[in-house]
Amino acid sequence: MNEVSVVGPDGGETMQLGRVQLRILEDGSTTGHRLGIGEIVLAPHTQGPPQHRHAQHDEGFYVVSGTVHFTVGETTYVGTPGTLAMIPPGAPHTFANLGDEPAVMVNTFTPDLYVQYFRDLRDMIAGGRELTPEASIEVMSRYATVPATDFG
Repeated sequence: MNEVSVVGPDGGETMQLGRVQLRILEDGSTTGHRLGIGEIVLAPHTQGPPQHRHAQHDEGFYVVSGTVHFTVGETTYVGTPGTLAMIPPGAPHTFANLGDEPAVMVNTFTPDLYVQYFRDLRDMIAGGRELTPEASIEVMSRYATVPATDFG
């Protein structure tokens, strides 16, 4: 693979998922599917997905602006700009913007497996289905991801 990908500030694949805007910056096609990258904008007072565990990919979150609360099991970490949260397979996690300003994160998926999850959510919403925690969990199950109900 010799193709270089350069995505400008208005580029990428942007989708609105409820109160979350996601912009896919790298869908894995340039990286041999080893890495996917997205930009997440969380509206103020927005909860992320239900707490969950990935079986097949690492996920990273780099806070660019705003404040993001990362919950890992029963522990919550406050992420301000410059914070990186790396979530290995099996670690229960979710995130939220509890503040009054939007929060922006760069999100990585290694490998790129989870990029299609966001596209499936977009298509589900476009098809008229409401984005509920139950619907999110159903779509997550297609990508080796399960709800984190046991923190033991």
